[in-house]
Amino acid sequence: MNKLFTSMCLFFSFLVSAQEFEDILFNNYEKYKVSGFSQRRTAAQLVYAELQRQNKNVFKVKPVTTSIEGKPIYLVSAGRGETTVLLWSQMHGNESTATRALIDVFEFLQQDDELNAFRKTLLSSLNLHFIPLLNPDGGEKWQRRNRLGVDINRDALRLQSPESQILKKVRDSLQAEFGYNLHDQSRYYNAEFTSKPATISFLATAYNEEKSINENRSKSMQLVLSMNKVLQKFTPGHVGRYSDDFEPRAFGDNIQLWGTSLVLIESGGYFKDREKEFIRKLNFVIILSSLHEIATKKYAQNDIDDYEKIPRNDRKMFDLKVFNLNYPLLDKKYLVDMGINQNEVEDSSENGFSYSGALVDFGDLSTYYGYESFDAEGYTYLSPKTYRGSLKEISEWDLLKQGYAFKTYPHIEGNYTFKNVILNRIKAGKGYSDATKKVNFFLKKDDVIKFAVINGFLIDIEKQELPQGFNPKIE
Repeated sequence: MNKLFTSMCLFFSFLVSAQEFEDILFNNYEKYKVSGFSQRRTAAQLVYAELQRQNKNVFKVKPVTTSIEGKPIYLVSAGRGETTVLLWSQMHGNESTATRALIDVFEFLQQDDELNAFRKTLLSSLNLHFIPLLNPDGGEKWQRRNRLGVDINRDALRLQSPESQILKKVRDSLQAEFGYNLHDQSRYYNAEFTSKPATISFLATAYNEEKSINENRSKSMQLVLSMNKVLQKFTPGHVGRYSDDFEPRAFGDNIQLWGTSLVLIESGGYFKDREKEFIRKLNFVIILSSLHEIATKKYAQNDIDDYEKIPRNDRKMFDLKVFNLNYPLLDKKYLVDMGINQNEVEDSSENGFSYSGALVDFGDLSTYYGYESFDAEGYTYLSPKTYRGSLKEISEWDLLKQGYAFKTYPHIEGNYTFKNVILNRIKAGKGYSDATKKVNFFLKKDDVIKFAVINGFLIDIEKQELPQGFNPKIE
């Protein structure tokens, strides 16, 4: 029996060694993905409960301070190696992708399977420290700033917030050799000169105005290059390089100055991934694979001259780009493009938000891109109409075919619940704003309405299928 077990271990070791570590992590992610964290708006209590569940033989979990509102902030530690690494997430309360990925990282580190050799390398070579959810007050309110209204990432000098104070204290006490500053960025960033969203952006932060490169910053650049190589396997072209303009108040810049090789990781957008579940997976892979690079010192083989070859971040994405559209005005037609975003608006719904379309730009948008792009050549813009009748004898799909984008409802006190509706709702006797009209229109070809844009979402009327995440506007 022992011989059989040994043979099986050797067999699994051979399989693992035949593949790259990052490939194994990517292909087996579902084994380590922790349930209950599929939405970006994750309650602090869920995170706390998960931290208390960690294997005490692997992790030491302790509260190190409290937020302004008295919520605990935890330090999670693992490993006994000589190289100290500090990772923290969600210093901006509405940036939770990396927090969810760290929960998955913890799950990986405490499992017992064919990747034990990698775990042993990590935990014997590294001294790991994590501060997940540094800003729990902001996280609960889904806001960038803390309860005081301070941007923690601009409080590295004054240290007015307890969240800022503990980050500085932990960094100084550990004298960490490497640091990971884990954030989310706008989904509207793209890799410069490409139509690809900057799904992950990196920065080896500058520590002075001159953007000098010393040994610490050089190591940051080398580590970024290791992570970039991994991402090019799974999301080629979806990596950006964040601006390295020096910000004297920021933690990333100052931690680099204080002697820790700091890497900023920004999670942006990806196609059909509004809740950033795929991006969470990418964070899991690059965090663990880069820690392995640190443990084995393989990152040091990278040439820092390649750092500048990573495309810079640009901001030229829309949720919807409609281009080559004939736009009638005063008996003339004009060729225009439309750039539309679907902004999140906080509400009391199950998701905690709904979408509100907004026209961001109008004109020649040939240098811009869309998560969804529609070539409207041959189509003419048609303004929306409002339907005031009963829906007993006609479906909303039929109303779309006739150019109706709005439906009135009684103007009386009380809350209305609108489920499975397509047309925007406005109160009887009320109109809709000009801004609302701009993201509700129809595309007509050969005198037939083919497509509708409702609340900034493109709908193929013939297919009668609503796009993912769609909701009409209720005014």
